[in-house]
Amino acid sequence: MEFLVHIEIVWPPETPVEQREEVFARELAQGQRLAAAGQLRRLWRIPGRWANWSLYDVADATELHACLTSLPLHPWMDITVHPLAAHPNDPRALGLGPEAQPPGAATAYAAPAATAPPAGPAAAPPAGPTDPTDPTQGDPA
Repeated sequence: MEFLVHIEIVWPPETPVEQREEVFARELAQGQRLAAAGQLRRLWRIPGRWANWSLYDVADATELHACLTSLPLHPWMDITVHPLAAHPNDPRALGLGPEAQPPGAATAYAAPAATAPPAGPAAAPPAGPTDPTDPTQGDPA
């Protein structure tokens, strides 16, 4: 089951820098363990804040709880969990989008190819006076 998780870190400003560095180093290591186990699938930071969105793929809410409470920063986290369910119009499930295409193949979202000009004689330039100093106009002769 997939869960979209929003985490905001509420770190006490009076905490010594050494403790912060130690906790954040343990957080990094534990996050990497969860990713290697396939539980933490994606992680996005929110610029300008100590916050992130993450995607977990676990058996159930109990396993998610175990993952989140295993994080060393857990005591300082404000967490919101959103359980996700499959959607019948999911582009990936329908085989649409760039990840569904073989490398080098055009996607369903590609713009149509430019069409060739119609065959036949070239259009005549507009009639009227020409300016020999204007490089966009052809030879007046």
